[in-house]
Amino acid sequence: MRGNLFIISGPSGAGKGTLVVRILKELNNVWLSVSATTRDPRPDEVDGIHYFFVSDQRFDQLIEQNGLLEWASVHGCRYGTLRDEVIRRLESGIDVILEIDPQGAFQVKEKLSDAILIFVMPPSMAELERRLRIRGTESCEQIAARLRAAKVEIFTKERYNSVVINDDLEKATNDLVEIIMTARQAAIEQETDRV
Repeated sequence: MRGNLFIISGPSGAGKGTLVVRILKELNNVWLSVSATTRDPRPDEVDGIHYFFVSDQRFDQLIEQNGLLEWASVHGCRYGTLRDEVIRRLESGIDVILEIDPQGAFQVKEKLSDAILIFVMPPSMAELERRLRIRGTESCEQIAARLRAAKVEIFTKERYNSVVINDDLEKATNDLVEIIMTARQAAIEQETDRV
């Protein structure tokens, strides 16, 4: 049985990464896609684990060779999903999670219409700003840019299959697990109907 593709989006600081880590600990048979990016690594990031850090030239090659399932420019850098890695796992029955922005999510949805889109919302813009500030990884200008981008991204949430509000981490995790388990059950029922 083919795996399900889950695309998780939301503003920077909404807690997507934290939720995904919790999902990976709670559920078996799930793989988090590692994106390629042209941005420089942060001090705690490891190549091949957090991202595949590539040059602009290599990114251009991936685009030309149709090696990306989606790609987008975000905050002056490019990010993309390696097509072969995702398809190989889906075909081997593994559920795949893409943690990408809305621009990329809609590119993937056009190519793989059965993708399940989940939008993670902060409880408020004030809380989002607070989270970005305590993270301590961006300048004031970068935080302002991320807050402007958040307002645009939140506007797209209506195009998603599900919206999870990350106000309480435990509840948000449970909501995500329920979405994934419901999709798995639906896939099993569809497979049974075909037999």
